[in-house]
Amino acid sequence: MQKFKKKLPAGFISLIFICLFLIIGGHFLSLNGSSPGIFSSISMLKEQHSFDAYTNDLFVQEMKENTINLHYTLTNPKDYGIKSHKISLGSLSKENREASIAMTENISAALSEFEYDALTTKQQLTWDILNDYCNDSLRLAPLYYYNEPLRPTTGTQSELPVLLAEYAFYQPSDVTDYLSLLTCIEHYFQQIALFEREKSKEGLFMPDYAAETVIEACHTFQENPEENYLIDTFNTRIDAMQDLSEEKKETYKQQNQSLIENSVIPAYGTLAETLSELKNSGTNDAGLCYFPQGKAYYEYLVHNYTGSDKTVVELKQCTERQRNLDMTALHTLLIQNPKLLTDNSQELAFHDPKEMLAHLSEAIQADFYPAANDSCEVNYVHPSLEETLAPAFYLTAPIDDISHNVIYINQSSQYSGIQLFTTLAHEGYPGHLYQTTGSYQAGLAPVRALFNYPGYVEGWATYVEMLSYQYAGLSDELAEMLMRNQSALLSLYATIDMAIHYDGWKLADTAAFLYGYNITDGDVIQNIYELVVEEPAHYLKYYIGYLEFLELKEYAKNELGDTYSDRAFHQAVIRIGPAPFSLLKKYLRDFYTAEQTTNT
Repeated sequence: MQKFKKKLPAGFISLIFICLFLIIGGHFLSLNGSSPGIFSSISMLKEQHSFDAYTNDLFVQEMKENTINLHYTLTNPKDYGIKSHKISLGSLSKENREASIAMTENISAALSEFEYDALTTKQQLTWDILNDYCNDSLRLAPLYYYNEPLRPTTGTQSELPVLLAEYAFYQPSDVTDYLSLLTCIEHYFQQIALFEREKSKEGLFMPDYAAETVIEACHTFQENPEENYLIDTFNTRIDAMQDLSEEKKETYKQQNQSLIENSVIPAYGTLAETLSELKNSGTNDAGLCYFPQGKAYYEYLVHNYTGSDKTVVELKQCTERQRNLDMTALHTLLIQNPKLLTDNSQELAFHDPKEMLAHLSEAIQADFYPAANDSCEVNYVHPSLEETLAPAFYLTAPIDDISHNVIYINQSSQYSGIQLFTTLAHEGYPGHLYQTTGSYQAGLAPVRALFNYPGYVEGWATYVEMLSYQYAGLSDELAEMLMRNQSALLSLYATIDMAIHYDGWKLADTAAFLYGYNITDGDVIQNIYELVVEEPAHYLKYYIGYLEFLELKEYAKNELGDTYSDRAFHQAVIRIGPAPFSLLKKYLRDFYTAEQTTNT
């Protein structure tokens, strides 16, 4: 998984001068110096300048609104014209909600004022993405209380401590910003508590088992205040700063400890108390479809999380079709070679994560261009965080420093061998790290960093994870068997997700389905069911995103014919960057052709 999608470098000046030269030169040749052609070209350039100025202003405005987004996106905000910013975690207030809707409507209106055909291809892509964002946001507005900021696994209570623990201190001002952020948590959690009360009044509060999970996480965070990991991790980062005196370091450490013990930890306690009060107010402990507008909200989530334009019914069919293909291939492989089930050749030639990443960086180059940046630090999750974090994650690089790449490994997962190898392919090469740095290097407009397209991001990482089995030094048969098995397993989660939230499956239905695949452990089945209820559409961004990439690849082969190559296809997708799959399809030929032209 990509732990934090950060919200890319500009670089149109030289391109604009080149375009100006070519366009004017072309007009002189074809129109003998006719002034209307020249004026038309100048008008186009003015429109392009105006669009860049607008999107850059929008980027700066949004960056100033949330300190964590700003910090994780830019190492040097001043380079983007951000000389000052307020310290904030954002807001869940009604006033902010109304302001957000108004701003979205303003963006939509502003987009309509631009002459679309006068924009460059990259700008048209940015326009399309902004337009897609506006449409999606306005679609969500009437379903606001269906949002859940406290999802047990991916909610604020789990994500915020991680982001604080990994908050880099590039300069002393980062430390003061961080300490100021800690003072905002109590108020922010109060806003979340109020939001949960409003959800309860609307009959939309979470199931009791979900509330209990969040309450337990809050209580766990409160244990042993003086040993809280936000104290330990802060001290480690402070000690690493060379431009601070020992006296200043000690002052900062004391301030941080005081804020953690007297502000942050009590905020978690207050939040837990609120959830305990509301725990029995939930009206539905099953899928979203049992809420009045639950199906509509789930359809929104599916579209938003996957980037697919297919209906839920169509996605269920696609999932079942791919699972049947995988199961048939597995059956054929095992009929031909039954020893694959006991094959011991899964033992890899390398065991250290850094060795695996280095091997992957080289091995992928038959199918992928060299990585935009091969600088990667491998760290291990702090022991106090192991119970709440994924087996591994990539902490997204800032858009202005693609050398700042960190992959974290959770040692409690005990991943090793092929499982660790494919996980590092997902997080590193050619997964999240490769895609993120490659897209940044391609010169995406900074405003693109504001928008997260999980289906693209996690779909890409899942797609290349499946490919990575062939880079591990396994036999072709064994690599395919392991890949097909992993794909089939993911498809089960995707089917269950859609069946629970769209068709109304209960625990018994889920158990009956899994029994058919020889999954019979009652506790395992209940955990799967409750997790899917708590995190609707979570698994779809991985699996449906993966299927959409497979479909896009087939489209490219059919569309491009003899000119197609995997290498150029992958690079075109990287250069387009995160987007809905309809836009990837729309722009694929343009970026593919440009890529081929650049490399011939």
